[in-house]
Amino acid sequence: MDKNKALDFLKRIAEGIATTFGRSCETVIHDMKNKENSIIAIFNDHVTNRKVGDRLNILGTKKEVHDFLSGIDLVCCQGSTTDGKLIKSSTFHLIGDDYHFALGINFDYTTLAIAESALKELTHVGPSIDEALSGFGEQRLQTIFEECLELVGKPVSLMNKADRLRIVALLKERNAFSFQKSIPFISERLNISRYTLYNYLRELEDGK
Repeated sequence: MDKNKALDFLKRIAEGIATTFGRSCETVIHDMKNKENSIIAIFNDHVTNRKVGDRLNILGTKKEVHDFLSGIDLVCCQGSTTDGKLIKSSTFHLIGDDYHFALGINFDYTTLAIAESALKELTHVGPSIDEALSGFGEQRLQTIFEECLELVGKPVSLMNKADRLRIVALLKERNAFSFQKSIPFISERLNISRYTLYNYLRELEDGK
């Protein structure tokens, strides 16, 4: 492909991409052999505020990058403009016998980044309703247990079986066993096995 055909081909692609993706998408063609006046075509130039005849610069850095100048493609890189726009940038090189062109695609995603942040905030949620209700139930169960413990008047470590039976009876009167996971909760605090707790409940039922 000769130089003129290559340039015409790139211009058609650049204009097509800019039209397809709208005002936020700038496309630019550089003559890589003329760094001081490298831009030979640009579409949606308001994205970076550059124009035909401007010098070559790489968005997001002031350095001259050897790999870029020598023809290494850059795909989906993060860049930025001097006025703070967030840019997603790709550059593709086309090299022939007497030419070296580069097609740049610079997409301004600043408004999308702001929208993403707003959506994250809007879609952030706390615990599920089940978890919230479970937490409330456990707090209520803890309150009931402490009330019954106070009525018995002994720390758990000093309780005998009769004391434990009494506290289980008090808990039963207050419907403590209607709460979800009440058996593991109460058996742990009475320092007895779940099996023993079930036996206590059976004894109380049989003793009616």
